[in-house]
Amino acid sequence: MSIQLGKLCSRIIEQHFGELVRIVGDNLFASIAKPLSQIVRSTGLTKSEVCKSLAILLKFGLVTFRLNAAQTGYEYQLDHDRVLMILRYPRYVHLIQTKFGHESAALLEELLRSGSQTASYIILKSLANIDATGRNTVSVLREKFGTLVSERYIIRAPDLKPRDGELTELAYDDANLFAMPQLELRELNDLHERKTTKVPDEGINWLVNVEQFHLDFRDSVMTNAVERLIDANASECMKHLLEVMYQRTKPWEAVSNPIGLVNLRQRCEKQSKNVEMMRFLDQYISVMESNEYVSRFDHKGGGQYTVNVKKIFQQLTWACIENIIMEKYGSKAARIFRVIRMKRYIEQEDIQKEAMVPAKEAKQLTYKLLEENFLQIQTFRKPGGGNAGAPKSFFLFYVNQGQIVAMLLEICYKALYNSITRSTHDKAVNKRLIEKSQRLDSIVETMKERGESEAYINEILETLTPPEQEILKKVKLRVKSLYSAEIGIDETIFILKLNQEYQMK
Repeated sequence: MSIQLGKLCSRIIEQHFGELVRIVGDNLFASIAKPLSQIVRSTGLTKSEVCKSLAILLKFGLVTFRLNAAQTGYEYQLDHDRVLMILRYPRYVHLIQTKFGHESAALLEELLRSGSQTASYIILKSLANIDATGRNTVSVLREKFGTLVSERYIIRAPDLKPRDGELTELAYDDANLFAMPQLELRELNDLHERKTTKVPDEGINWLVNVEQFHLDFRDSVMTNAVERLIDANASECMKHLLEVMYQRTKPWEAVSNPIGLVNLRQRCEKQSKNVEMMRFLDQYISVMESNEYVSRFDHKGGGQYTVNVKKIFQQLTWACIENIIMEKYGSKAARIFRVIRMKRYIEQEDIQKEAMVPAKEAKQLTYKLLEENFLQIQTFRKPGGGNAGAPKSFFLFYVNQGQIVAMLLEICYKALYNSITRSTHDKAVNKRLIEKSQRLDSIVETMKERGESEAYINEILETLTPPEQEILKKVKLRVKSLYSAEIGIDETIFILKLNQEYQMK
């Protein structure tokens, strides 16, 4: 298991759930699966503390469990991929905000904060957070929650039942995964106004369906790639192609089932008003075919095509690798890497000719890429030589995408860990100043609502001295830059991990 991934998971868990939960998470990361008794012994925590920590991790879907081989008890395992997804929570909220509006985003944000919870709790808690009252708002939130369920962004959570202090028994009804509970508006209003404490949907919990978000992210990556490669019309064409694909292919298949060009054209005519895109639809498909984003399956019915998702992400990964080499070592190194990748196996003397780079510089860059594990080398011995001397050897350079991806993921994990650690440090060192600024902002907001004069508001703002303002500005800028870097790194991880998964199919 990766050391850098372990450090990153540890930092994320500690940041969101505290020290005790981190200790249990670290202990589980270091093993495949462990029973409760073994976790208690190896962490040095009490059974109660371990059970509470496991309950939190289970509630947020960060730990899975199963019966042991002897069928006598349960073993727990940390899902490190789910831990990393905590960093994507803001992206999930932003996606819902864009697609369904502010109320839906508030519901999702509250559900992410709760891990898993009843619909009534999430609706009423969101109602308090958006500072709104009235029957219409409760009704809107209930409707929005139903939309998120029907669109599969929220999924029914498994029933976890306590036994001897630990959450163990698991019950899951697949038929009700996306069946919205019947919540009466009157019951929700009575609960909100505290006329009753009876929860109408008690025991029916929901959690965020990250798989649906990742499908949207995956489709967005592909459509954006087509837009950069061709244009916006081709991107819209790809969007409709993916929508047709979902009608006849499982979402995560590496290659879609055949899609008729006639079917695609009919969908575009119904769903789109882009005349130019429909006019040149055949040409856009041809260009995507030449770039291996789609493949021709058959010529009948105007042509049938498959979407090769596996190939698309393989190409995007190559582009990602080449961009990294370009940034670190320059355009000549990227050209050398591209030549070796295209030739598959190539000798040193041929590299300088194909890449059109001077011999000395080509050799330096090639061995630099070899040293940094972007290249591999294969040794062959020529037959002959007999007793006169040792057989002559020659060396071929080649590229192993799998090894490069594994290395880059390690670098990404380390970069994320460093970014989060630095951001946390800056916030801790300047905690007093940040809190003072937040209090002033709150006071000024209240004063503006009361209609206080600008002079009085400026007088209050001046309690933050110029040196403090300068420090605060620098801290905010650095934290913002680090957060932007985290988003970019996470997007790179998403592409690399998805490529890994598709290459295994």
